[in-house]
Amino acid sequence: MIGFALVAAFYVLREHWEHAFGALPYLLLLACPLMHLFMHHGHGHGGGGQRAGSDRGTGAK
Repeated sequence: MIGFALVAAFYVLREHWEHAFGALPYLLLLACPLMHLFMHHGHGHGGGGQRAGSDRGTGAK
């Protein structure tokens, strides 16, 4: 199935290379917000946890 999809993609791109290449700048612009949306999930936003060393020396929990 994957091989069939690769062959089909090759022939579609070969016949429509100008259209695909013309859409490349728009795909790059679309990639920017998608990367921000999907790649910022591990930064600890939203609270719920404590940062390591944030209460160091204060004695507070």
